[in-house]
Amino acid sequence: MPFPSIDEPVKLTRVIEAVMLLRADLELPVLLSHVIDEARSLTSARYGALGILNSERTAIAEFLTVGLTEDEEARIGSRPTGKGVLGLLLSDPQPLRLAELRVHPQSSGFPAHHPPMGSFLGVPIEVRNEVYGSLYLTDKIGSSEFTDEDQALVEALAVAAGMVIENTRLHQRVQDLAVLEDRDRMARDLHDTVVQHLYAVGISLETMAKESEAEDTADRLAVLVSDVGEAIRQVRSSIYALGLDEEDPGARAGVVALVRSLTPMLGFNVRVSFDGPIDAVISQSVTEQLLATIREAVTNVGRHAHATEASVAVSAHHGVCHLRVVDNGIGLGVVDDEDVGLGLVNLRRRAEKMHGTMEMVSPESGGTVLEWKVPVSQ
Repeated sequence: MPFPSIDEPVKLTRVIEAVMLLRADLELPVLLSHVIDEARSLTSARYGALGILNSERTAIAEFLTVGLTEDEEARIGSRPTGKGVLGLLLSDPQPLRLAELRVHPQSSGFPAHHPPMGSFLGVPIEVRNEVYGSLYLTDKIGSSEFTDEDQALVEALAVAAGMVIENTRLHQRVQDLAVLEDRDRMARDLHDTVVQHLYAVGISLETMAKESEAEDTADRLAVLVSDVGEAIRQVRSSIYALGLDEEDPGARAGVVALVRSLTPMLGFNVRVSFDGPIDAVISQSVTEQLLATIREAVTNVGRHAHATEASVAVSAHHGVCHLRVVDNGIGLGVVDDEDVGLGLVNLRRRAEKMHGTMEMVSPESGGTVLEWKVPVSQ
C-alpha cells in the first residue's frame, strides 16, 4: 500500500531527523520511547502508545504510553491486551484512522478513570515482514481528526523504527556472541593461571602439614597467603571484565556515544564533561532516562535554538545525578513552537516520576540552560 504524500518540506525534514536519531546507539526501551515521542510531536497528538506483541503474535504483551500522568496511569491500572479497536491491527495489520474512537463498531470502551480520547491513528510496526507491534496516537491537538499527511509521517516513522529495531536485535546478537567468545577465552585463562596457581598453593600446604616442625613455616605461610591474594585479584579482574567491559559500558560511554551520534544534525561538536563516580553510582534505569533526556535536549538545540555552541555536563554527588545542558542560541522565550512545549512537559514528567526535577531557563547572557536532577538509583 503506497504512503499518502508528505507535502510540507519542514515535516519531511523532521521525519529525516527522527530517523537519524533512531539510528543512535540506544537501548531498546529508550528507542521505543523515542518512537512514541517523535510520532506525537510530528502529528500534535495528545497521547501516544506502542503495543508490543507476544511471541505468538496473538495479543499485546507490553504497552508503553506517553502523555498520561503518573497519577492517571495508577488510577487506570490494567493495560490493554489487544481487545476492541486495538485488536483490529492484530487481525488486519493496516493503518487505521478514525475521527471518533468510541463510535467504531469494535470499540470496547475505556476502563474506569481513563481520560476521554477522540481521534485515533494506528499504524503497525513490522520487523522482517512480521508484525512486531503497533503505534497508536489519539486526540490530535487543534483538529478533530488526524490527516492523510499525519498518517504518511507516522507510517514513514514506523518503517524506520522496524528497521532500527531489527538492527538493534542483530547488534545485540553480535554482542552476545562476542561476550560468549570472550568468556570462553577468559575461562581458559582462569584455568591456566588462577586455578593452577591455587593448585600449587594447595600442594605447598600439604607439604607443610607433613613438616609442621620446620623452622621456616611462618615465612612459607606468608608467601602462600600472598599467592592466594594474587589469585583473588586475578579472579576479580576476570569477573570485572566479564560483567562490565562488554555488557555494561556505563553512563559515560553511553553519553559520549549519544552526543557523537547527534553531531551531524547539529552541525557542530558538543562539549561533554563528567564529574564524580558516574559509572560506579548511576543505575542502569537512571542511565536510560539520562540518555533519553540528553537526546531530547540536544535535539531541541539543533531544531530550535539556532545555536553555534552547546555543552553537556553530567555529575554524580551526594546521591544525585545532575545533568546540565547549555547552548548559546536565541533563548527559550524567543522560541514559539508547540513541540518544544510538549517536549519540556514530557521531560519534566519523566524527572518527577523518578522523584527528581527538571528546569529550563534563559539567562540574561542569552541561550538556554537545562537542569535535570534525579536520585542516582531508582
